[in-house]
Amino acid sequence: MEMKNGSHIADVFDEQICEKMEADNRKRFYIAPQKVLWQSGSVTNSQALVENRAAQITVEPKDGCVLHSTAENCASVLLDFGAEIHGGIKIFTWLAGSKHHANVRVRFGESAMEAMSELGGEQNATNDHAVRDMVVDLPDMSMISVGETGFRFVRIDLLDQDQDLVLKGVKGVLVYMDLPYVGSFRCNDELLNRIWKTGAYTVHLNMQNYIWDGVKRDRLVWIGDMHPETSTIQAVFGQNEAVPRSLDFVREGTPLPNWMNGYPSYSMWWMIIQHDWYVHTGDMEFLKRQMPYYKGLYQQLSTFIDESGKDCTPEPRFVDWPTADNKEAIDAGLQALHVMATRSAKRLFEACGEAELAKQCEADLEKLMKFRPAGYGGAKQALSLMVLAGLASASEANEACLSQNGAHSISTFMGYYILRARAAAGDIEGCLENIRDYWGGMLSLGATTFWEDFDIDWLENAARIDELTPAGKVNVHGAYGKYCYIGYRHSLCHGWSSGPTPWMQETILGVEVLEPGCRKIRVTPRLGSLEWAEGSFPTPYGPVFVRHEKKADGSVESDIKAPDEVEVVR
Repeated sequence: MEMKNGSHIADVFDEQICEKMEADNRKRFYIAPQKVLWQSGSVTNSQALVENRAAQITVEPKDGCVLHSTAENCASVLLDFGAEIHGGIKIFTWLAGSKHHANVRVRFGESAMEAMSELGGEQNATNDHAVRDMVVDLPDMSMISVGETGFRFVRIDLLDQDQDLVLKGVKGVLVYMDLPYVGSFRCNDELLNRIWKTGAYTVHLNMQNYIWDGVKRDRLVWIGDMHPETSTIQAVFGQNEAVPRSLDFVREGTPLPNWMNGYPSYSMWWMIIQHDWYVHTGDMEFLKRQMPYYKGLYQQLSTFIDESGKDCTPEPRFVDWPTADNKEAIDAGLQALHVMATRSAKRLFEACGEAELAKQCEADLEKLMKFRPAGYGGAKQALSLMVLAGLASASEANEACLSQNGAHSISTFMGYYILRARAAAGDIEGCLENIRDYWGGMLSLGATTFWEDFDIDWLENAARIDELTPAGKVNVHGAYGKYCYIGYRHSLCHGWSSGPTPWMQETILGVEVLEPGCRKIRVTPRLGSLEWAEGSFPTPYGPVFVRHEKKADGSVESDIKAPDEVEVVR
């Protein structure tokens, strides 16, 4: 038996055991802390912890970090690994006191203050889904792995009193898919460059063996949240097995007539993702494997259109969390999603030669498009989906709502669709301002990945997440959040927030896939106020490179290099 990662595990185990094995294609990297952010009590030579020492314990201690707790003072250190990572830590212990064992409390945090928090309370620190606050026994001459979560900061407290704990080091253990960034984006605005890369890295961390929502808490395949992530994967990594594996995983776990993850809208998103994945990869074999379920799901969805053409999918009716209590926004958003899912189904049925089903889609679309929601609850999210579905005019929507109040009323998940709708109205400069203010706002607070939620108002008097909150400042992580992400339960690495990354390649570089498998693409630069932009876009045949430069007369000169198999039109 040869597994996908090239191992020959059958040389070691018999067939019966091998049949129940699954390869983990991720890699592990050890990372030394970048700094000791804080320490308390008797801690000697804490700077030893930031040295890049070998990840192997030795018999003889040499220049270790010594912690000594008393009844009055607990020896503690707070380590900063410099960036959000997924994984845990490994503690290298030389000596663990006279009992040869020492108990330490380990707390992980996506922010410095989360790592300093107690479980529960108003700021809502939790061990939900992944344990991030625990007691660990450290023996002499040991290398103990601790935790599996998302974090940047780790606090270690020595719980045993009147004993010396001598540490060689503490390493972060990054667990991720070691993938090249085939796609790229650069322009004359360094903030936009940082935002592009941060969005890419946010999704990269969530590309484990399956696509997750968040690496700290939502280590789950929430298919309805995944479309910004799969769009980012297509723009940065190209074809990657974690996407079809996740699509299959949710399908296999959701026999009809159930809805994926319990939400009708999430089944609609699965249909849309399937369409976009096929258009990008051209993988007909994978698509045909989906068809039996896809047909059944489409036919089920088709029954939830009333005589007026209104979407009437059952509860729970959901678009995103900020609109969860806004019925008008939900109704408008789901009407748009139903259109988008049905349009996706029509194209896939045509690709698979399912003419009768394609005709049925056409009839459903005619009905759905006749029904125009009376309003959208003032929600930019719902109106943007209506624009993308063709239920609202892009220019009118932008003027009336989307361009109003700057980056206020944007959500991390729906931000991608707001940007796409504003771009459809030609408001590139407005999009760039939103990106700088909203996603750049997170960076200004020390973010190295984008968050589950963010509100531009949080910037007022806010402390950075990579520092202990000074007196008079607001601890953003502990103070804010709603619904299922209150306080420290709030994820600071959430893949659905990555929308600006694919948007920049799709809109600024102007790369649009016209035929499945990227066999034909259109390149239409839209620089806004930018002087130049360049980057690459993955295709199954290799990357397409694009550079646009604005000339003195305002015209744009483009340099495009594409594989021979890819036709480029302008």
